[in-house]
Amino acid sequence: MATTLQSFIAGRWHGKEAHTPLHGALDNQLIYHTHAEAIDFAEALDYGRRTGIPALMKLDFQGRAAALKALALYLMERKEELYRISHLTGATRADSWVDVEGGIGTLFAYASMGSRELPSSNVLHEGPALALGKRGGFAGTHILVPKGGVAVHINAFNFPIWGLLEKFAPSFLAAMPCIGKPATATSYLTEALVRMVHESGLLPDGALQLVIGSTGDLLDRLGGFDAVTFTGSADTAAKLRGNRNLIANSVAFTAEADSLNCAILAPDVTPDDPEFDLFVKEVAREMTGKAGQKCTAIRRIIVPRTQADAVAERLRERLAKITVGDPSIDGVRMGALASKDQQRDVAAQVERLLAGNELLFGHPEELKLVGDGVHEGAFFSPTLVMCRNAMENDAVHDVEAFGPVSTLMTYDGIDEALALAARGKGSLVSTLVTKDPATAAYAVPMAAAQHGRVLVLDREAAVDSTGHGSPLPQLKHGGPGRAGGGEELGGIRAVKHFLQRAAVQGSPTMLTAITGEYVRGGAVRENDVHPFRKHFEDLVVGDSLLTHRRTVSEADIVNFGGVSGDYFYMHFDEIAAKDTQFGKRIAHGYFVLSAAAGLFVSPAPGPVLANYGLDNLRFITPVAIGDTIRARLTCKRKVDRNRKDDKGVGQGVVAWDVQVTNQHDELVASYDILTLVSKKA
Repeated sequence: MATTLQSFIAGRWHGKEAHTPLHGALDNQLIYHTHAEAIDFAEALDYGRRTGIPALMKLDFQGRAAALKALALYLMERKEELYRISHLTGATRADSWVDVEGGIGTLFAYASMGSRELPSSNVLHEGPALALGKRGGFAGTHILVPKGGVAVHINAFNFPIWGLLEKFAPSFLAAMPCIGKPATATSYLTEALVRMVHESGLLPDGALQLVIGSTGDLLDRLGGFDAVTFTGSADTAAKLRGNRNLIANSVAFTAEADSLNCAILAPDVTPDDPEFDLFVKEVAREMTGKAGQKCTAIRRIIVPRTQADAVAERLRERLAKITVGDPSIDGVRMGALASKDQQRDVAAQVERLLAGNELLFGHPEELKLVGDGVHEGAFFSPTLVMCRNAMENDAVHDVEAFGPVSTLMTYDGIDEALALAARGKGSLVSTLVTKDPATAAYAVPMAAAQHGRVLVLDREAAVDSTGHGSPLPQLKHGGPGRAGGGEELGGIRAVKHFLQRAAVQGSPTMLTAITGEYVRGGAVRENDVHPFRKHFEDLVVGDSLLTHRRTVSEADIVNFGGVSGDYFYMHFDEIAAKDTQFGKRIAHGYFVLSAAAGLFVSPAPGPVLANYGLDNLRFITPVAIGDTIRARLTCKRKVDRNRKDDKGVGQGVVAWDVQVTNQHDELVASYDILTLVSKKA
């Protein structure tokens, strides 16, 4: 008897009565039902707001990043169970890897980015602060803070795990409780994931809820501090975006829609070039990976007219080697579509694409399936269509068959290729295969206007390239126009999408207190204890040291030149230096840094363990022979990363603001030093 899936609402599993039947993609056997019981979405939202938000706010950015890492480790240990269930969707092991380990890897990526780039608080300062008055008493800056709302994530059927986790990770970091709504056809895999998450006990109560089946009146109940993200068809995105309540309450809405992505073979590439084979391999991989059920799949293959037949022949050869059937059988390289409904839809779209065009590969009667019972499954042959008049044929730029289907089209000249690419009305990703940097420099800026991501592929990039169809956590995923106009991923940018940005004005002292980051001109704290002698817990933002003075001599410049090997004329040639804007010899900028370190460093062993970088370095006023410099060192920012050394002693990161001035109190150098500071044993 098929299992009835359950929703996870308000901290409990909900649903017992069977409703919509779900069938396995490989053999069309009944495997699950959705539940019939209606969900009380008022309760779900109330639970997210009253329980989820306070629980998430008890953690700071760093605490939530640590929770993501712990969850990723927990899921990775149990990935084989997810692979076993993923098999029912028709996916090969390689397809499932993108979904299962790609999703878990996204958790790892956001945990790492959060620990490196976010503060140990719930206020993210988006500086620098700007002086708004002549006397230094009034300044302004921007902060980002949690919105105090709930995020609703509506996902497509093709990536039931990655689709949820890539949205959940940044919204969780932003302290936004999530309600996940997977596509019904493969919701059983998302349910298995959420059960694992719940059983882990690693997330605060209310951080994640799950909806199996319809969203009912959920969108009608959202408010102005909530957010909706959607992945799926452009038509569904348009319907959701037009929800009256979302419009009336200005609810943030982000769409990532299916699009007619393209790959362009540049005119400089010939069949004898490695780039030609790279192009054919990339197209074939994107046609057959996940049985073509990827929002990033290559749907339009744009090639020079003179190379069309050669590309077609190589593609046919490669596609003919693809074994289709049950992915559990060795040698099978492409599985099934997600459902029989999907199979029928793809067949209907292929019929539309074939009007006036030629079928190069994919005759249904020639498809030979491998495995028992697979003839009842939702399989579809890799299908290649040829269009030789793509500038006059609208269908190839409008119709998307969401399966292993792509259309080969020809062009004359790179400008026509770019025009064909633009006919897709906006897409998630495009690929340009070229060996000529000048071609890339010409084409990419124009292609970037219509595509969310552009991959430039040549023999050099191929060594490490993750491919056309692989969104990465560090880079933006999304595209303009038909692709939805939204953005996901992109590193910490995605976290900022779920935070509220506010401008803040006040005195530098007040801005320091609000942002948790020292703003120049604000009050500092000076005492007899050198800041470098304080453990992480004892340091306070604003702790400061004004050093003694040092007069720069000619011997300093000569000695630094000898040590560094830097004999630049501005430091050593009196005559040449007189003809410059400075009118005299000046000290090396890096000597000024070294001299400043000598002024403020406390040399004895202590809590400061290591200096691992400089940020925002600027040399502002030149230092000449005879000038006298001093430095002010101020604790600018503290980040507790909850790490310990091999002896079990905790550590944190401290950023120090350094201002080096001369005898006229003019700023000569400005920078931040990043140090690792020990906690008390």
